[in-house]
Amino acid sequence: MPEQYILNTKDHIHEIETLEQPEGNESLKYIVVTGGVMSGLGKGITTASIGRLLKNRGYEVTAVKIDPYLNIDAGTMNPAQHGEVFVLSDGGEVDLDLGNYERFLDINLKSIHNITTGKVYRSVIEKERRGDFLGATVQIIPHITDEIRHRISCAAREEINGGRVAEVCLVEVGGTVGDIESMPFLEAVRQMHGELAPEDMVLVHVTLVPVDAMGDLKTKPTQHSVKALRELGLQPDIIVCRSSEVIGQQTKKKISAFTDVPAKAVISAKDVPDIYQIPVELEKEGIAEVVCNYLSIENREPDTAWYRVVSQEYTNRVTVAIVSKYGIEDVYMSIKESLKHAGRALSTEVDIRWLDAETFSPKDLADVDGILVPGGFGKRGVEGKIQAIRYARENKRPYLGLCLGFQLSVVEYARHVLGISDATSEEMGAGTHVIAILPEQEEVSDLGGTMRLGNCSVTLKEGTMVADLYDTTSIVERHRHRYEVNPEFISGLEDAGLVFTGTCGDRMEVCELPDHPFYLATQFHPEFKSSPTNPSPPYIGFVAACKKNKTTTQGQVK
Repeated sequence: MPEQYILNTKDHIHEIETLEQPEGNESLKYIVVTGGVMSGLGKGITTASIGRLLKNRGYEVTAVKIDPYLNIDAGTMNPAQHGEVFVLSDGGEVDLDLGNYERFLDINLKSIHNITTGKVYRSVIEKERRGDFLGATVQIIPHITDEIRHRISCAAREEINGGRVAEVCLVEVGGTVGDIESMPFLEAVRQMHGELAPEDMVLVHVTLVPVDAMGDLKTKPTQHSVKALRELGLQPDIIVCRSSEVIGQQTKKKISAFTDVPAKAVISAKDVPDIYQIPVELEKEGIAEVVCNYLSIENREPDTAWYRVVSQEYTNRVTVAIVSKYGIEDVYMSIKESLKHAGRALSTEVDIRWLDAETFSPKDLADVDGILVPGGFGKRGVEGKIQAIRYARENKRPYLGLCLGFQLSVVEYARHVLGISDATSEEMGAGTHVIAILPEQEEVSDLGGTMRLGNCSVTLKEGTMVADLYDTTSIVERHRHRYEVNPEFISGLEDAGLVFTGTCGDRMEVCELPDHPFYLATQFHPEFKSSPTNPSPPYIGFVAACKKNKTTTQGQVK
């Protein structure tokens, strides 16, 4: 019987749909990436980088992220604890690593590519209640592990860009080996490894090689981590050693001796200042050749075009203030990367100045070249963001507003141009609600997966700045919100000079000011579709305006 799972539909209402086993490439290869010693080692970037190396060799690659938490998805999780909630084209709210997969691999993933403990257990329990296992005692093995394997297989064979099917599927197992939450997933991997041909799966283990006070590389954490993995029945084929220093041949041989991993498959992954350098460094280490040999596929000559894009040198530098309530960069990972993508395309390094929306003062904005107000939820920091938007508008400073930043741009304009002193959003409480809740959101009780999520078509007005940036009047961008511009105030705002230049039906999606060097705000999140090879148009326009706005040569790269 086909599996059932929860999918965000076009209208983003939870519905039960069937997940059939798709027809696909029977010679599909798997690369499973695990991590040891500690979290935050960079498994996701390592996974994405290995995929990039294969992509450069002409292979079709897809990716699956396993998150061992009980949440169904990342939508209700605190980004300050878990990092950015990345939104996929079908509305899936997922871990930020899937954003890295999309940016590195130039593919569009779906909710099916994110497997969580919550999804797995809910599906198995629903099947049990329906009677699918009638007469059986439902257990971790085989029912939960079978569900995990089925989900990996279905995700691996899901069509990617242009209807193509992947030849290689990357599977990142979240958490750390030894965590109780990861045990069923690692057992499922062990079962898959035993059933597949030896050349159809390669196991990559990412571990830490710290440097002690004397400057010596310590291999003991790696030894213990591999030992823990072996106790679960998994022997790594490749070890990626994360360290602040380059792992030399002598250290590689020592790790090899204790882990039964060939020294050539012990890969050094030294800290680098830019994540896009990691594929370049792994290429130098020869990991692609090792992977190709294990998978019995041709180690083709790599296309170096992507390397040239991410190695673009900077000739200018600008400073952008991001006014937010979180001072944690991972919360705004896609924004940070989108600024980087646009900067590279314009040969301009973007220095980010993170400003706390609750404590900053206007003087903190005096020497920045542009101001960005990101999305968010809740009251905290809202007044500070409004203050920053007003500063950008009145001082003709390049401004980019995103989601909540778009809504607060409307609030600011209503307050200080229309004179509606108590203008606010319905989300924030009492006042004149120039921002109102979406009608379909009024009766929503469940918070998970019920916002307006994922791809929506947006029509842009001809001859406007945003249409010029996209070079078209019809675009598709990703959304994540519950509120909109109150239709009762649209005409008054436009009569006062705020121009709505993008719409989705009757909903306002973009606003700009014609008499401003660069003032653009979008209800959608353009950063979710940006990549090094395809920078987001609003970010290109914003960074270009910041570059033009720069009044001194201070900070210019010589």
